[in-house]
Amino acid sequence: VQLQASGGGLVQPGGSLRLSCTFSRTIFNVNSMGWYRQDPGKQRELVAPITHLGDTKYGDSVKGRFTISLDNAANRVYLQMNNLKSDDTSRYLCYGNRQGDVYWGQGTQVTVSS
Repeated sequence: VQLQASGGGLVQPGGSLRLSCTFSRTIFNVNSMGWYRQDPGKQRELVAPITHLGDTKYGDSVKGRFTISLDNAANRVYLQMNNLKSDDTSRYLCYGNRQGDVYWGQGTQVTVSS
């Protein structure tokens, strides 16, 4: 399974971005998927996971601002990010967990700066 992440970029504080993660195969049998973020030298932080049934969770720092969603027909996972803050600057990595096998995308950089 290959994952392709896109949608990152430079945005001003308070702005919005939508990240996409496209799976090369159907996500029907992917148990959970979602987004982490990681900066060089720092631990990976779980941003938002979603199960194949659509159950979601959010990291405390993004609750109320980020929304994760699925498009099963397109084999895609989205992360809508609103009211972005400078602390959200990071490389965002998408992943999929299929019965214990974890697959990673290459990541997309999000930079929040005025």
